[in-house]
Amino acid sequence: MELLKRLKNYSETQGDVIAFENAFTDETINYSQLWDYSNKIAEQIDKVLDNDKQPVVVYGHKAPEMLATFLACVKTGHPYCPVDISMPKDRLVDIVEASKTKLLIAIEDTEITAENKFDYKDIKSFIANGDAAELPEERFVSEDDVYYIIFTSGSTGKPKGVMITANCLDNYLYWMESIMTRSTDKKQLTYLNQAPFSFDLSVMDTYTSLFTGGTIWSMEKRLQEDMGLMHTKLAESGLNVWVSTPSFMNVCLLNKDFNENTLPEMTTFLFCGEVLTNKTARELQKRFPKAEVINTYGPTESTVAVTEVLITEEMANAERPLSIGYDKPGTKIFIMDDKYTYPGLSEGEKGEIVIAGNTVAAGYLNQPELTNDKFFKLNTPEGDMWAYKTGDEGFKEKELLYYCGRMDFQLKLNGYRIELGDIESNILEMQDVTYCVVLPIEKRGEVKGLAAFVTLDHDVEDEFEYSQMVRKYLAEKLPHYMIPKKCVVLEEMPMTNNGKADRRALKEML
Repeated sequence: MELLKRLKNYSETQGDVIAFENAFTDETINYSQLWDYSNKIAEQIDKVLDNDKQPVVVYGHKAPEMLATFLACVKTGHPYCPVDISMPKDRLVDIVEASKTKLLIAIEDTEITAENKFDYKDIKSFIANGDAAELPEERFVSEDDVYYIIFTSGSTGKPKGVMITANCLDNYLYWMESIMTRSTDKKQLTYLNQAPFSFDLSVMDTYTSLFTGGTIWSMEKRLQEDMGLMHTKLAESGLNVWVSTPSFMNVCLLNKDFNENTLPEMTTFLFCGEVLTNKTARELQKRFPKAEVINTYGPTESTVAVTEVLITEEMANAERPLSIGYDKPGTKIFIMDDKYTYPGLSEGEKGEIVIAGNTVAAGYLNQPELTNDKFFKLNTPEGDMWAYKTGDEGFKEKELLYYCGRMDFQLKLNGYRIELGDIESNILEMQDVTYCVVLPIEKRGEVKGLAAFVTLDHDVEDEFEYSQMVRKYLAEKLPHYMIPKKCVVLEEMPMTNNGKADRRALKEML
């Protein structure tokens, strides 16, 4: 596997370079330590696990030992399942059960156990006293072996594990390396790691940095919760590449000093996981005129992202929403109806986004029926391609992909089909709105109206008056049936552990 080959090389040629830094605790690990520590942990994994390729659940947050443990797992031929401390106890239990793991490695304290368990003291002891002997490369996860498994929410209420292979990860990283080469001529890059390791957005910064010999500058939860300290640390970070959800960026932009004066080395902003609005892109271009703003798209099932586009000023200033990009090499994106036959719908027609290519996941762990429902072999003139049905609606125009929202975020109100994302994007264009979510108001399972939840860059004295102002603004842009009945102003938008709006929590407010 190319990633592991490079990491071994970096441990020998630039061993003193910091591979990972926790910006809150100032803990670091260099490339030599990363390789050696992972060898020592791998030795102990080998003692308790057979060579059966069963996954290992790794529980923790942003400690350097997390990365060493991930590598230790794959060096012994076992994929790892990252679980962040922000996940509830019951969800950790569900993941341990669903993965059928025989080993839980807990870098942070938890009472949850498995057939075998290493805790933080064990890991520190392995590192201090273990043997750093190299494992044979034929033991490493490679090619079609599963490299990592990320658990996402399932429609049944139980998590489903997305299996990403070594080939998927390598193919993704070659592409990311080409973007970085195009985006900047800097050789030693420092990447922001904002997302927890259990959220696949973290793969974009963590593994792109490790693949290219860079430094991961990681913000743990405690730092993100202290905005004053966070901005102080950012000014000292020397960051070159920013990777986050647009939501997190919008929070950072509330600080007027968040600009190129405090982050002069910034060359690239990479966004994924949510819709990047024209408004956010315009503000970034204003504050960081020398940096590139890159929009990407992709579900966990396609290895983080499969499209990218450099956002120009013309795109940001246009009235239409931003494109989510061009297909990456090795990927073909089709717009399809429910027949799922090649070549799909014509240019400009809306349909389901279907991703085919060399980074599409192997399927869902221990769930063959769900895998067969969402993944399939797409017959094309060039041969069969492994494909994934995203459940996202979109269309293509001049090879650019446009996202129209989740197909399960579409609803009918009084006979009219409504896309909630369409309303949200219009509200977000209001000057004072920093975040917006629109939800249906339901009674006995029937949609009776719409409600908008917004956060603003100022306080509001009369919420009813503000709600009327929003309705008046939307009346000039949308049909009457798409205008929310009410607008709820929040001091802070409730967020999930992955940095997205918590729609379940918002529904409970209705």
